[in-house]
Amino acid sequence: MYARSVAVAGRAVSRAAIRSSTRRMSAWAPTSSTYSNNNHSIRPSLAKESARAYVYIQRRTMFIQTATTPNEHALKFIPSSPILPENSRTVEFVNGREAHSSPLAKKLFAVDGVRSVMFGTDFITVEKDVDMSWALLKPEVFSLLTEYLSSGARIMLEDTSANEDTMPQEGDSETVSMIKELIDTRIRPAIQEDGGDVEYRGFTDEGLVQLKLRGACRTCDSSAVTLKNGIEAMLMHYVDGVNGIEQVLDPEEEISLREFEKFEAKLKSERGEASL
Repeated sequence: MYARSVAVAGRAVSRAAIRSSTRRMSAWAPTSSTYSNNNHSIRPSLAKESARAYVYIQRRTMFIQTATTPNEHALKFIPSSPILPENSRTVEFVNGREAHSSPLAKKLFAVDGVRSVMFGTDFITVEKDVDMSWALLKPEVFSLLTEYLSSGARIMLEDTSANEDTMPQEGDSETVSMIKELIDTRIRPAIQEDGGDVEYRGFTDEGLVQLKLRGACRTCDSSAVTLKNGIEAMLMHYVDGVNGIEQVLDPEEEISLREFEKFEAKLKSERGEASL
């Protein structure tokens, strides 16, 4: 996966250009009397000029890169400023109703085509609806993120916490402790590189590690490959007693998966009848 600078096209360019042009002001040559007050720079005019003082507002420049993920419907946005405090757990919103604690997430869900949002310490993963084109959606998301993050507004209204799923618990066996450590140090960072996350849900008597994929990995077509060839192989190699992994779905996800399978079967049936 390669990160690349975002190139904003279409009407989003003109909108961004308009906002930028209204915020910029020409700079004077430095003088001996320059004062700074937070983001305001005040330079008195020269004796030959008017006695009026000119105030120039310097706006912080925000750079945002994007990176593709293994999920074609999810895109990773990487701003030049941090999103969450260092070592915080990722925060995911799968619908607008859950976004009450994040003004930024609520704004993103107001954009047509946004399906889910996840915040990491230094990235934002946005998942789109299947029938939405990134060519239309990406400029809108990019413009919104640039404006919001440049404003300095809070991203979360509530404090985020550390990864609770892998915190040491009283009664953890040596095997479970090793599993949690491996998730925190090796597996989770790799998954977050692809705009997703993984959550530890338990370890069964049969030696199965129960995990839940989140973010871009949650609905990715290659999630089974990620679990089997990536995570499972690593856990079985480093931790004795691990015999495999088991993907855990929330009740809502199980219902959605069954409905999608029915819809897919119906499409295949219709295509088969049409070919006769």
